[in-house]
Amino acid sequence: MRVHTTTVLSFSALAVLALAGCSHGSATSSGPRSSTTIPVHPDGQSAPAPTPLSSTALAKRLLDESDLGEGYTRMPQRTAGHDDVTVIDCPTLGELAGDAAAGGSLDFPRNAKASFTYAGGPGSEVAEELYSDTEDKLSREVGRIFEAMTSCPTYQVLAGGTPVTVTTQKALVARQLGDEQWSQLLTFTVGGRSSIVKQTAVRTGTVVVVVSGSPGLVDAHVRKAVAKVTAVRLTG
Repeated sequence: MRVHTTTVLSFSALAVLALAGCSHGSATSSGPRSSTTIPVHPDGQSAPAPTPLSSTALAKRLLDESDLGEGYTRMPQRTAGHDDVTVIDCPTLGELAGDAAAGGSLDFPRNAKASFTYAGGPGSEVAEELYSDTEDKLSREVGRIFEAMTSCPTYQVLAGGTPVTVTTQKALVARQLGDEQWSQLLTFTVGGRSSIVKQTAVRTGTVVVVVSGSPGLVDAHVRKAVAKVTAVRLTG
C-alpha cells in the first residue's frame, strides 16, 4: 500500500535531518506514569486547570549552550518545509500522515524548537522541541501518534524518490520524569548506510518536551530539558 502525503511528520527535527530533510519518525510509548489529577484548594474548591503556554514563553524554556555545556553550537532554525513523502506498506502510518497534511497530528500552534551540533563531529546533533496545549489534549494526541507509529516496526518511505528503510525499537525512559513518557530508537537506512536517532518525549503538565538526536546526547540532556521547563514554570 502506498499513501502519498504532502508533509513530513515533524515529530523530530533530528529524524528529518537523518533522512536529509525528508524522514518520518515512528515511535513507541512507555505509557502514562499516572493519571491526571485535579488539584483542590484547602477550602475544597477545585483549582483552575493549568493554562497552555505561548510560543514566546516556551522559547524561554528551551535549552541553550550554557545548559548543554562546552562544545555545543546552536544551528540556524530551518524554514518549515513540506516535502512529498510516500509511505509504503504501513496503512496506519499513512493515515496518520494524511491527518498531518490536513493540519492534525502534532500541529500544536504553541511551540518552540532549537537544534545544536556538538564538537564530536558528524552524528553529534541534538534537538529540542516544546509543545503546549491542555493536559488532556497533549496526552491524547501524542499518545495517539505514538501508538499509530508503532503499528509498523519496519517500513519504507520514498523521500524525494530515494527509498529509505525505517525501523523502530522501544526505549526505556525514567518514569519519574514528568507525568507521561515515550521513547524510541529510529534506524534510518539509505543506500546501505544507517543512522540511529533516539527520540524521547516527556509530558510535564501542559508542556511536552521532545529531545531527539544522538542516543548518548539525548540521554545526557533530556532530564535537563524537563527540569528547565519545570523550573521556569514554577518561577514564572
